[in-house]
Amino acid sequence: MANSILIIEDDEMLADNIREHLERNQWEVHVAHNAEDGLKKLESVRPDMVLTDYRMPGKTGVDVIRGALEIDPEVKIIMLTGEGNAQIAVDAMKAGACDYLSKPISLAELKLVLEKALGHSKVEKTLSVMQRRQPRASLEAIIGDSPPMLAAKTKARQVLEAERRMNDGDLPAVLITGETGTGKELLARALHFEGVRSNWPFIEINCASLPPNLLESELFGHERGAFTDAKDRRIGLVEAADGGTLFLDEIGEVDLSIQAKLLKLLEEKSLRRIGSVRERKVNIRIVSATNQNLEQMVREGRFRSDLYFRLRVISLSMPPLRTTGEDILRIGEFYLQAHAKRYGKKGLHFSPEAKDRLLRYGWPGNVREMRNMLEQTVLLCQDEVITPDQLAFGNGQLHNPDAQANQQDYNAPAIAGRGTGKIAEVEQDMVYKVLSKTDWNISKSAKLLGLSRDMLRYRIEKYGLARPPRVTAATILAEDSPGLDY
Repeated sequence: MANSILIIEDDEMLADNIREHLERNQWEVHVAHNAEDGLKKLESVRPDMVLTDYRMPGKTGVDVIRGALEIDPEVKIIMLTGEGNAQIAVDAMKAGACDYLSKPISLAELKLVLEKALGHSKVEKTLSVMQRRQPRASLEAIIGDSPPMLAAKTKARQVLEAERRMNDGDLPAVLITGETGTGKELLARALHFEGVRSNWPFIEINCASLPPNLLESELFGHERGAFTDAKDRRIGLVEAADGGTLFLDEIGEVDLSIQAKLLKLLEEKSLRRIGSVRERKVNIRIVSATNQNLEQMVREGRFRSDLYFRLRVISLSMPPLRTTGEDILRIGEFYLQAHAKRYGKKGLHFSPEAKDRLLRYGWPGNVREMRNMLEQTVLLCQDEVITPDQLAFGNGQLHNPDAQANQQDYNAPAIAGRGTGKIAEVEQDMVYKVLSKTDWNISKSAKLLGLSRDMLRYRIEKYGLARPPRVTAATILAEDSPGLDY
């Protein structure tokens, strides 16, 4: 569908030249030669853009701008002026014009200005739709009354209260830490939608979902021709979030080259699109989240220390599900009823044994794992009572050793050897034996244990397991001949 424009210009020759040029570039063009006819035509054709002269018989171009915006508040207006008076341009911009051009005009420059204004219009419309569709969140929506969860929500409320008292509106960056699936995104949304920027965009991006070159383009945008596939100018997510919040999930996955640009964004509130020489100012608040130990990454040289300290002006932490006690049952009941409503199954409830199983399970995937597990449970259940056998835990996943360490686990078989029968020792023994069997191949070991790779890595770190050093001819010679340099 062609873009449409209304030209309001009393110089008929100039209007015809502009019309012919734009029609050759696939625009749908409407022309009026005075302000009154232009505003009437605007009501009937509702164009995307209006190009209006300033000096016309009767009303001025500023009058046209005001009248046009009363008819269609979303239309983009560009002023043409031959006066050479800076005050006219200022008045036009104050009245609501998005840009202006001085006569005599360059048709090539006109095309660029129109494309720029049209690009901003599309972004605004997209953001408007996104804002209407986005799930809003609040701290009250975060389920949990356990001490760890209350501590997290209390600190978040303190942050919100402090921000409401700020005078300059330059909100500090927030870093949210926590294991995968604990609800870091939900907390980030709550900080935005309960905060002072709630009427502005909330834009999120998962930094692990894109390779570095694409992530840079997504964040900062690019100019036409900046690289092979850059056929059009594109506004990045940072500009799209202007006035609101940019949420950078999995910030620990960001490449070092992009970390430098993020640091500049945080320090100077400015960016430069790929292929551009122009700096653009933005007014955004950055919230980031990670399940990694950024301090350790800083020590290893994988994350910039200056960026780390800028991101964690305020630090919040979401507790793992296994530490929240009775909150496990509260969250479980919430998802049970939500899935029951979705699949049209009434009266579902957990048996006492199922509740005990939920409390004793380790929840390596936290709330996300519970939500997905209970969806499968609800989908397949035949009775109203959910029993332990109906809970769709992954095969081989063991229960929470911190909950009832002296009880025999439901899923773990007895293993002779280093274990003493206690859950933690049995689990550690099983994991170590399988890793040794596969020569520490994470993928194969996870498959044999019925775990995801992340769950297995969590257990390796939890128990401090380490791969034995390889014994080679070189190491034997080195031990026998310590003076030799290999």
